[in-house]
Amino acid sequence: MFALTESQLDHARILTREDIPLVLKLYESNPLYFYYCPPTPSGVEVWEDMTRLPPGKSSEDKFFLGFWKGRDLVAVMDFVYGYPDKETVFIGLFMVDSSWQDRGVGSRLIVDSLTFFSKKYHKVRLACVKGNPQSENFWKKQGFLLTGEEGQESTYSVYLMEKFLK
Repeated sequence: MFALTESQLDHARILTREDIPLVLKLYESNPLYFYYCPPTPSGVEVWEDMTRLPPGKSSEDKFFLGFWKGRDLVAVMDFVYGYPDKETVFIGLFMVDSSWQDRGVGSRLIVDSLTFFSKKYHKVRLACVKGNPQSENFWKKQGFLLTGEEGQESTYSVYLMEKFLK
């Protein structure tokens, strides 16, 4: 699926229900994210993230990937092809285990992901949780721009951001 040329990691694969404990451990390593984006992570929340679909999309369009170094789950990415339009990939979640942060791994994973997405899509879009300086700075560093659109979830607000690939 992804060529992990830049990221120092050795493989990526679709995560399943059996991976929930590992994903939960990764989530729990990022308390700042869940401060701005409640609730506190749980196995139920992980499963909801793995299965939640935007309107009009099917499970064939959604992927919840894990990126690995040996047996260590280093990062997760949730994305949906063709949302909100056929030219766009929507990243629903990207998170790096805190023990792997500040090494450039997340940035390199995004470079590899955008290179892969650019083969078929023209744009990547995401929702950045309002008020979370770590997330907003990360996505701006990756070249994503605020669209001016905002959204409201039940417990937090988001800014929409996007990056053109072609």
